[in-house]
Amino acid sequence: MENLNSLIAMIISEILLLILFITIFFTQKKGSQLKNSFLTFISLIFIWILGSILQISLQNSNINPFTFEKLSVFGVALSPVAFFTLSIIFAKTKIKLSKKHLSFLIIPILSIIFTLTNEYHHLMFEQYSTNMNIVQYGKYFTIHSLYTYGLYLIGVIYLLRYSIKNSGFFSRQSFLLALGIAIPLLANGLGTAKIIPASMYTTPIAFAFMAIFYALAIFKFKFISSAPIALQKIVDKISDSYIVLDETYNITDFNETFLHTFHTKADYIRSKNLFKLSEEDNNIKVQKTFEETLKKLQTSTETFQFEDEVPEIEKTFTIEMNNIYSKNNFLGILVLFKDITQHKQDIQTIQNNQDILIEQERLASLGQMIGGIAHNLKTPIFSVAGGLEGLSDLINEFDLSLDNDSVTNDDMHEIASDMRQWIEKLRGHISYMSDVITTVKGQAVTLSESESMDFSITELFKRVDILMKHEVKNALATLEIKNNVGDAELLSGNINSLVQIINNIISNAIEAYGNDFTDKKIELLAQKKASNIIISIKDYGPGISEMAQQKLFKEMITTKGKNGTGLGMFMSYSNIKVHFNGNLTYETHIGKGTTFYITIPINLNS
Repeated sequence: MENLNSLIAMIISEILLLILFITIFFTQKKGSQLKNSFLTFISLIFIWILGSILQISLQNSNINPFTFEKLSVFGVALSPVAFFTLSIIFAKTKIKLSKKHLSFLIIPILSIIFTLTNEYHHLMFEQYSTNMNIVQYGKYFTIHSLYTYGLYLIGVIYLLRYSIKNSGFFSRQSFLLALGIAIPLLANGLGTAKIIPASMYTTPIAFAFMAIFYALAIFKFKFISSAPIALQKIVDKISDSYIVLDETYNITDFNETFLHTFHTKADYIRSKNLFKLSEEDNNIKVQKTFEETLKKLQTSTETFQFEDEVPEIEKTFTIEMNNIYSKNNFLGILVLFKDITQHKQDIQTIQNNQDILIEQERLASLGQMIGGIAHNLKTPIFSVAGGLEGLSDLINEFDLSLDNDSVTNDDMHEIASDMRQWIEKLRGHISYMSDVITTVKGQAVTLSESESMDFSITELFKRVDILMKHEVKNALATLEIKNNVGDAELLSGNINSLVQIINNIISNAIEAYGNDFTDKKIELLAQKKASNIIISIKDYGPGISEMAQQKLFKEMITTKGKNGTGLGMFMSYSNIKVHFNGNLTYETHIGKGTTFYITIPINLNS
């Protein structure tokens, strides 16, 4: 009856192992080391139990029962190596097999050889029996048993160790695997030590329970289908540092990145109180914000985030803190350090480069403006020089007339009248030069200055006309200016900045015309619409290409090659938005021209 129960239990275990083998073989990824080692282990257990089944089934035949032990020994001797390999692969994800690994097979191969030839030397069994209380083991059996149990024990330790380091389902899978293998180890060990009555079939029966736990690991927790990569290996590769604190702020976990970033060692910080560590190591100094956030976490489940600088290691971090719970059980406090040092440096570099580009654009505009101003001033200066020469001649003539009796009073009045005419001409030229100098002085300031003032469209267009006169004339173009607003409505802001924006758009229009157009007309118009003033700059050139339209106002682009900075329209758009609370839009038609619209709210206080 006992043998029958053992037979049924072993047949059930064989069926379960066969189901596991088929499931893994057809459903899991091909070429996986874990899959192959798993299948090998199951196959060896299957052979082990198969020998015992045959032994029971044919016990009434004339076949010596030890014959079937010679079959089982392949599974008995080699399964510990397979299990040990399985546990190593689980812990390390993948191993590179070499000749040194063959040394693990020396003891199992000797066990197989000594079992097959046992009748000649009795090194494995001095007296064989299916009853473990009667069997007498040979001298080599002790080595075989110690090696077998040793490999199983090491394998279980590996599984338990890495199940603790891993998270999620891994710990449950490893627990089931360890529990499954512990049952046959315990049953076989106690039977071998004759602590409990046992037969040679006790171990295969125990492995039936192992198969059940394996089935749970497979079908409930998807042990094989889950990537068996130790999460500790993953987090060690993450660029962000982290530590885990318990309820008393002792460090319970961390990654390699934390050790490298804060220049410390695992043995030094493990299980150490964070605040005590802060007193000993300046690199891990707990700042006030850090401490205050930890206190907030005592009564909150939220994630707290703040920025902190650690001067000792020249690093800046965004620190995130939150409590870790599993089924309402507190597990610890996760502190994540996101290194933003490079990000901060990059932002500063970008800011510096942007300032340089803006200054380059200002200087380029200033250089272009000075060239035009020089030309604009040349004509009135020549006129003033000619007027002074004319006045000098009249003064000489007047001086000679004083001693000449033939010169009448009417002649003297005529000389005075000519002098007044020259003075009026000079006054006009000097007034024009004064306006030019005033305009230049305003435009020569840096773009970063934002002096705000109220101004009229008339004043705005006057400055534009003065500054653009030379460039427009030199390009053989015409600038038609029309002010439909008048002086009643005022705008508020930096007039010099707005002048530069309009000038830049006019310059772009001149540039767009190129040499392919003979009629290069540009229209500058101001009109009131609702509570806004709309300034339009229209040309009849080739229009803006689709590629340029996609980037206009969004990126620093230029169609002028090395002669352009790409800042003009980009900065103009930003300037109108930020400093005038307005908007810059456009309409363009290929081959027909482009119109830019500057919309600015009217100063309601005017």
